[in-house]
Amino acid sequence: MNASVATPQGALAGIKVLDLSRVLAGPWATQMLADLGADVIKVERPVAGDDTRHWGPPFLKDAAGNDTREASYFTACNRNKRSITVDMAHPEGQALLRRMAAEADVVVENFKVGGLAQYGLDYDSLKALNPRLIYCSITGFGQDGPYAERAGYDLMVQAMCGLMSITGHADGEPGGGPLKVGVAVIDVFTGLYASNAILAALNARDNARCGTGQGQYIDMALLDVGMAVLANQAAGYLATDKAPGRAGNIHPSLAPYQDFKTSDGNVLLAIGNDGQFARFCAAVGQPAWAQDARFATNTARVQNRSALLALMVPLMQTRGTQDWIALFEDKAVPCGPINTVAQAFDDPQVRARGIRMELACDSAQTNAETGSKQATVAKIATVANPMRLSATPVSYRHAPPTLGQHTDAVLAELGLDQAQIAALRAQNAI
Repeated sequence: MNASVATPQGALAGIKVLDLSRVLAGPWATQMLADLGADVIKVERPVAGDDTRHWGPPFLKDAAGNDTREASYFTACNRNKRSITVDMAHPEGQALLRRMAAEADVVVENFKVGGLAQYGLDYDSLKALNPRLIYCSITGFGQDGPYAERAGYDLMVQAMCGLMSITGHADGEPGGGPLKVGVAVIDVFTGLYASNAILAALNARDNARCGTGQGQYIDMALLDVGMAVLANQAAGYLATDKAPGRAGNIHPSLAPYQDFKTSDGNVLLAIGNDGQFARFCAAVGQPAWAQDARFATNTARVQNRSALLALMVPLMQTRGTQDWIALFEDKAVPCGPINTVAQAFDDPQVRARGIRMELACDSAQTNAETGSKQATVAKIATVANPMRLSATPVSYRHAPPTLGQHTDAVLAELGLDQAQIAALRAQNAI
């Protein structure tokens, strides 16, 4: 699926966001707002830019198939934004950012606690300029508590919140031991929680029935989110005071709900209720299993998991993966392949939903540091936003920007003329 500009206005059209964040959690939140129509101005360091521009390989390819200097990581969370380069350590750079914040609806930042106060870019300073401002701070551990001053990273929080203690095979099994999730899920979830909090704050400010007209401060912490997304595992611990452990792909509260070896690979069964189990048993020619007191209910199946698996494991190896999927397709028994990422993108349903998109880039874009033109890739592949709104759909207006691509245009909108912009560039403020 190719995309350029969607015609309907997005749900957040007219909202201005000043994005002072970098890496993943903050940019994920602001990309969500940008996809919904907000004008997101991404502020980056001159020359270096967002750290993830350099987190490669892999790198984007040019038309000849050669690596560019742009890491693909950056493209995961920065589409639909406009990039400007400003040195916030420079007095003129600080002044520019304060002017922008005075006109913004939202500021998002992920500096260390108190780190922006020295630049006059903290919440209290900007609130004085713009009482309607919604200011979202994202840190590892929050604005208070004994760890507030610590730097926080996704992997560290996956370890601290207990997620790694319930991910992977049990210690006594081959490959057992703590294991991180294959995606920086705490960063991603923090971005999602942050964007939800921002939307709630916008409603609290602007709601025609009960809006206050005032902005507010949002304190988001990776560790808080890590604890929250433990979900049923946390609920189970709180109910029993018994810490869950690693169990591979087995579900702690459902059975059979896991992967199985087949004659030619693996398959996933996700049986979530007794009716599905009964249909499974009938389909495989073992209807008596569903009547067996050990397996008749989900609770019984969980309690007698070993006995159930002793029957199922050899059975599932009698057919190939696609044979099992075909058998259960019309019987309402959840069953599917365990795909690679490549196979997932090639899946007919994924293709039909247009999950893979290509965003057109400018044929040449300005390097903010030198003012020269630089060749870019013609298109950047990206993953579509999964939110499908009927009246105000997600739009795809901009490919992930090159560093400082929109500096001159954004500053012109702020009221600066070309001579003033040139003077700021000569001072290394932008």
